[in-house]
Amino acid sequence: MTRKPPFNITMEAADCLAKIVEAVTRLEFGTEWGRDIKLHRKNRVRSIHSSLAIEGNTLSLSEVAAVIGGKLVAGKQTEIKEVKNAYEAYDKAMAFNPYAIKDFLKAHKLMTDGLVKESGKFRSGDVGVFDGGVAIHVGARPQFVHGLIAELFAWAKETDLHPVLKSAVLHYEIETIHPFADGNGRMGRLWQTLLLAKWNPIFAWIPMESVVYEKRPEYYDALHAGQQTDNSSGFIEFTLSALLDSITVQAKHQDELIATQTSTQDEFGEKFGEKFGENQTQAKILSLMRSNPKISAKAIGEAIGMTTRGVEKSIGLLKNIGAVERVGAAKGGHWVIKDTEM
Repeated sequence: MTRKPPFNITMEAADCLAKIVEAVTRLEFGTEWGRDIKLHRKNRVRSIHSSLAIEGNTLSLSEVAAVIGGKLVAGKQTEIKEVKNAYEAYDKAMAFNPYAIKDFLKAHKLMTDGLVKESGKFRSGDVGVFDGGVAIHVGARPQFVHGLIAELFAWAKETDLHPVLKSAVLHYEIETIHPFADGNGRMGRLWQTLLLAKWNPIFAWIPMESVVYEKRPEYYDALHAGQQTDNSSGFIEFTLSALLDSITVQAKHQDELIATQTSTQDEFGEKFGEKFGENQTQAKILSLMRSNPKISAKAIGEAIGMTTRGVEKSIGLLKNIGAVERVGAAKGGHWVIKDTEM
């Protein structure tokens, strides 16, 4: 049995976890987020910009987007190189095994290639984090780094701890062990994203790093407090809170899109009423089904302000007049909208 890292799951963390699971489910099945490839790409740029900015990279979000888009940017060559490396690391690391040391080192090589001497290798010397010449954290001695990471990954692979909680623990432990001469913060955040994405691919495109960047004083406070007490409970709370905030922003964006789409359905609703003698509520339901054939009655109700039972009743009427058909089981099936010739 491998050693369990020191942490406790507080009531606050458990509450955050429940809300995260609920929010992700709604985002995945109750909106068009999964199809919004343009937004996914923007979020990846936000993740890279924020993760690098936390470490002092001065390129703006638009400049980071330009670099990733292959455009020339007037900036420090090292900072431009950091962006290019991070983009490749995020892109390729999503296929890595989060419990394999060789993949961990490959990701670090991608992240720091051409920037640090020991790129893709565990450090050979001692390192520390200093504030005004005072050491506030000293990483593990270099001869112990490989063993500590191996033990951490073995625990993470074996534990039944929920992946969201586990990802926060790994993030903290990577920062605490400080396995590399440089790039530890970037790797901790990347590896947390990787673990989350292995649980649910939706997390590959959730820019949690943006919230961490906005709250970086709290981020560092939570990290340093855990290192002082040798317990990551506070850091877990902070990370889950940041993750929930990130998902909430995405859900709000989708709600605004749905509201915009719904507001343009008046003409469609009138035509639907003329042809089928039904109301605009049912027209809105059909519009949402067209946008997301796998949408649930509950998600439709949330989008248009109806109870699930009320939505199901309206869907029943739509079925009766031949406007919609359900193909497949309640779970895993999809809606087929009949041609109304409108």
